[in-house]
Amino acid sequence: MRAPVLTMFLLAVPALAAQAQSPVATAFRTLEAGRARNLIAAAETMPADKYAYKPTPAQMTFGAVVMHLAEGNDYLCGSIGGVAAPKRTPLAETAGKDALVARLKETFDFCTTSLASLDDSKLDEQLPFFGRKMSRASEMLETAGDWADHYSQASVYLRMNGQLPPTAKKP
Repeated sequence: MRAPVLTMFLLAVPALAAQAQSPVATAFRTLEAGRARNLIAAAETMPADKYAYKPTPAQMTFGAVVMHLAEGNDYLCGSIGGVAAPKRTPLAETAGKDALVARLKETFDFCTTSLASLDDSKLDEQLPFFGRKMSRASEMLETAGDWADHYSQASVYLRMNGQLPPTAKKP
């Protein structure tokens, strides 16, 4: 019994040491996993016939919010992770719930993969960010804020359509 426990401990030590050496990257990966879970659940919760819903003419449709997130994930996670974003077949915001949810899942999978080797050693590296330069750390903060902003937006759209957002549901 002691040998398997010792083996598990010895295998866990390098992973724990890596987390201790890169607390910002570790926190960002943890945040990404939670935001992925909530945003995908929100997209799955909205009824298919409500993907064209928008509260006012000036706002994005729910489908546009999902597509915006998917496009942003590829751009932002690729940039932060230092990898090229995948070339995907273009998808319209009107493609339908199943296609949009599938695309959102694909892009969060890309985020998970592209951020896997992220560490804190290059947080100050300047990266291109929509026509200007921004540090990797700043881009990480902008991305975290963007996910929060759009989850809030999706939550309001859900409630306006009689649905509870994922984080409002009792476990």
